[in-house]
Amino acid sequence: MKTLRVLVAEDNAIIGMLLAEMLEEMGHDVCGVEATEAEAVAAAARCKPDLMIVDARLGDGSGVAAIRTILLTGPMPHLFISGAIVEADTPDAVILQKPFHEYQLERAIERVLDAAAAPEAAGATLTHRA
Repeated sequence: MKTLRVLVAEDNAIIGMLLAEMLEEMGHDVCGVEATEAEAVAAAARCKPDLMIVDARLGDGSGVAAIRTILLTGPMPHLFISGAIVEADTPDAVILQKPFHEYQLERAIERVLDAAAAPEAAGATLTHRA
């Protein structure tokens, strides 16, 4: 897997830090860890990530709403993480339930990238459970 610029939106500082560390150990560049919906939207515009990993339910706002806003400006490969059951209606949504292992995260990232690369992915609504 190639090195990706990854933006994380996670309101739990410890989980955000551990996730960033896991991604860096996998060889990716973490361009930010944001805690709120507004911060996630602003950071996506600022750092132009290859992938976003977003907690579906943020303490201040919603990760799902953040992705909806970001998608208005163009495609953004993304992966939702959550400790609760979440239904996402965004294109190419992949949902990874917490807690998860590195191999599960890697597999979920591959699914997101495969869906983003598929020609039929443009405009399709796909929801995968990782």
